[in-house]
Amino acid sequence: MRMILEWLPLLLKGTLVSFEITVISITIGFFIGILLALGRVYGNRLIYVLSTAYIEIIRGTPLLTQLFILYYGLPGIGILLSPFTAAIIGMGLNSGAYQAEYFRGSIQAIRSGQMIAARSLGMSKWQAIYHIILPQALRLVIPSWSNELIYLLKYSSLAYMIQAPELMFQGHYIASKTFRTFEVFSIVALIYLVLVIILSKILNNLENRFRIPGLGTRKRKQFSVI
Repeated sequence: MRMILEWLPLLLKGTLVSFEITVISITIGFFIGILLALGRVYGNRLIYVLSTAYIEIIRGTPLLTQLFILYYGLPGIGILLSPFTAAIIGMGLNSGAYQAEYFRGSIQAIRSGQMIAARSLGMSKWQAIYHIILPQALRLVIPSWSNELIYLLKYSSLAYMIQAPELMFQGHYIASKTFRTFEVFSIVALIYLVLVIILSKILNNLENRFRIPGLGTRKRKQFSVI
């Protein structure tokens, strides 16, 4: 118990960094995802091709490789990023590609008649998207978007590979000093588990609150923490 109390401040510091990386990355990915989804659904051919190419390239390559390119590769052309900055940029860009597909699916789930009705009332296409389509799509996307947030929290552990001082990094540091690998990483795993359970409860409540009655899929089960 005494050793756990000694480790706790470093682990809590790493937990805070992991949470910061997750929140900033999911926010970056949110805006990228919205733009890419709109580009694929409503953009012209060039925008569609560019959006699709981005999504396929990002989803088709490992996140760890992308982080290595940002942190170890960019200095070769004179661009230096701190581990924290490289982590949030890499994970934000990666998440944006996945969120784009979630948003695209929710946008396409809105009946086309709503766009036609909005245009018949004098709205432009983009006014109809902003006022009619997106508000509904953002409510429909909550289940899949919530899973992305959970995954991103767990994937933030990859940031330790580029020396970002998050939870896994601090756990590895403590284990290397104490040689108590099993105990240290068991505590690290427990912290991740607690964070995931808390986020899952919050997100399930959010989904229930903003569900559109009669629209979308039936109520899903609780998030898996695996």
